[in-house]
Amino acid sequence: MGTAFKLMVLFKLQVLRNLKALSKFKGASKRKLVNLILVLFAIVGLLNLNTVVAAQASNSSTRALINPPQLKKSRFGKVTIPYQNIQANIDGKLDEPAWKNAGKVSLNYVVKPFENTIPPVATDALFYEDGETFYVAYIASDSNPEDIRVFLRDRDQTWGQDMVGVKIDTYGDGRLAYQYFVNPLGVQTDSIENEMTGNESASWNGIWRSEGRVTNAGYVVEMAIPLRLMNFEESEGVKRWGIEFVRFYPRSDSYRLSHLPTDRNNACTLCQMGSAIGFSGATQGDNLAIVPTAVFAAGRSRDPLQTNAWDYENNQEIGLDLSWSITPEISMQGTLNPDFSQVEADVAQLSINNTFALFFDERRPFFVENIDYFSSFQNLIYTRNINAPDYGLKVTGRKDKHSLGVFVANDQQTTFLVPGNLGSSVASFDEKSLNFGARYRYDLSNDLSLGSVLTLRESDTYHNYLSSFDIKYRVTGQDTMRAQVITSETEYPQELFKTFCDEECLNPSDFNEATLRTNKEGSFNGLSYILDYSRETSDYYIRARHQYADEGYRADLGFQSQIDRTVSVIGGGYNWWNENSWWNRINIDGDWDITHNTNGELIEKELEGAFTISGDYQSFMEVGARKRNKVGLRENANSLAIDGNTTLFEETSYSFYAETRPNQYFFVANFIRQGDAVDFVNNRLGKQVYIEPRFELNVGTHLKISGQHTYSELDSDDRPLFIANLTDIRMTYQFDQRQFFRVTVAYSDISRNQDNYEIDVNANSKDIGFQLLYSYKLNPLSKFFIGYADSAYNNDDLNKLKTNNQSIFMKFSYAWLL
Repeated sequence: MGTAFKLMVLFKLQVLRNLKALSKFKGASKRKLVNLILVLFAIVGLLNLNTVVAAQASNSSTRALINPPQLKKSRFGKVTIPYQNIQANIDGKLDEPAWKNAGKVSLNYVVKPFENTIPPVATDALFYEDGETFYVAYIASDSNPEDIRVFLRDRDQTWGQDMVGVKIDTYGDGRLAYQYFVNPLGVQTDSIENEMTGNESASWNGIWRSEGRVTNAGYVVEMAIPLRLMNFEESEGVKRWGIEFVRFYPRSDSYRLSHLPTDRNNACTLCQMGSAIGFSGATQGDNLAIVPTAVFAAGRSRDPLQTNAWDYENNQEIGLDLSWSITPEISMQGTLNPDFSQVEADVAQLSINNTFALFFDERRPFFVENIDYFSSFQNLIYTRNINAPDYGLKVTGRKDKHSLGVFVANDQQTTFLVPGNLGSSVASFDEKSLNFGARYRYDLSNDLSLGSVLTLRESDTYHNYLSSFDIKYRVTGQDTMRAQVITSETEYPQELFKTFCDEECLNPSDFNEATLRTNKEGSFNGLSYILDYSRETSDYYIRARHQYADEGYRADLGFQSQIDRTVSVIGGGYNWWNENSWWNRINIDGDWDITHNTNGELIEKELEGAFTISGDYQSFMEVGARKRNKVGLRENANSLAIDGNTTLFEETSYSFYAETRPNQYFFVANFIRQGDAVDFVNNRLGKQVYIEPRFELNVGTHLKISGQHTYSELDSDDRPLFIANLTDIRMTYQFDQRQFFRVTVAYSDISRNQDNYEIDVNANSKDIGFQLLYSYKLNPLSKFFIGYADSAYNNDDLNKLKTNNQSIFMKFSYAWLL
């Protein structure tokens, strides 16, 4: 009760903060927000009315909020988890006596791509618990074991292979589920599925044991999952958790087998999990992990245009990571003196003729751990904005109906995104900053959730404070409504705007959108909101969204690249299902959207549609068409106006995408778009051909070669403008479950027709990046990396590729589990 009371106090303070911030808004913004709040209160009012009616119909208000189909499904899928005070030997053999007395279910349903059909193979799941560990074993039969798709891969890299696993919802409310999967060679893949956001995050990693073995009749897998890995409420007596036993069987179709039938007319998949009855003696203990880390790196860099001399730099760091389960529901992670540089190279992206910043996934362990606790409808917490912290502290957890995530970290410099409505830029200045993010959610019922996000970024001459309120309401099993209101307060350094223009910004003609967005005196306020409705059934779906962000809105700890915009979208689609032919699903999809700035001036209007078909050989094909009216660049860079300051271009384009995995060794995909595209450098309409093929090749059990290529060609004013090529090739040799060696090469080659540009550009520019990486992982916390990387480039001023960076690095961490 004490913890819940404190969390409710935090929530009420957040509401008060929002109300105080809203009092600063005037005129149209305030009227729009008042209308939004009235809609939210109407939703809550309807919910309260439904709750009262339901409460009158039943003595149990909790059960009254569960839809009858969900209750029926829960009864259908109920399994009892036996208790045995026996530890199984995890070797993939199932010869211990404990398995003879274990519980057992059969996976009798194909739930994807078909709906509750008879599986082509037999699968049995065995299970029991000993108070500390949940033991699960699978006997996966296969009449053609030579067709089993299995390879040695790094952890979390086994999707597309044969796998078995279990999903566990330790609160039984359909909000979050832990997922544990194992391929026939014992390689683990774990993640957390989040019903609130609809995402599955593989960034979560637990320390658990597994082993697999291929047999003449299929394969066998054993798993031992420590209960302390998962947050749950410690209580006396039997617990009721959500559970689903799953097998992936990829052949001509990619089958998903389950011990439960599914309902395509229910958009909430986690709500359809069965019930696991047991775990009466489950406890977690302190679950303390102390992880010292050591980093040794040496590198050198230069600018070949200026000198051939190298600048050398060495780095030796000792750090400490800490993970502690404060209670069974609340956990803490901390880090001191971390080295947050990435080990894995980002997938290369082509940025030519693009006015908005590119998005890259977060990969650093401290930030990705339990990242789902910070998720809301918009990306308000994007931790790659934090570059070089000295410390970090994170607390996440769940108690009763309350969920909370809080983190704080400093940074040696301050970097953030400057958003706009026609483009975005990155701002960076040398001031240490403090960074704070918090996400709180209160689940009033299985259908209604309220939440809030708070973020803070602050340095000597800069700050950005953000607060938000959000609501998600599942009206029925098919209909979901979501809304979020965000307020912000920001102050920029006085001279920041000068970093975005030439000659110290003495001439207004040197200004651009980033200059105008950052040229502000004192602090300023901003407002953003989003309203979203979706309906999903087996045969059709509908979606509608309205989003608003005024000129002063900033979310500097998040990834929000667009402001001063209102966007309205309506769309939907229809499905045809088939279980007796070479195709299993045909879909038509389309939407219409329109975007204005907050003064009502048109930025974009778009109509697009697509036809897709899925079939044998795990094949998928999509044909699409798009017609769009879109403005180009501003003609007077010293004004943010759209009307009279931009040209509205009309684009028509067509696209084609296809992919197939005809066997276990090969995957290939290709995307093609051809048609009109705005030439943003010269502000005119051009013709574009864009091609993006991808492939994966499995050579034997150990070697994987993958790659993707991007080709972009744009003709403008009936003449060639540029041709850009970008290639990313990765070759990985996996020695066993714990260690691999990888070679990564990324190469870009851009040719420009200088005679067709109104500004000075390089006729040719090339970049190449190269990385060698060896990795050994005893477990997700105990790891060793050693690698080498270099990069080189050339342009019109260099006669060949010249190396500009070289580095060698080694990282080591070891976890003491107490």
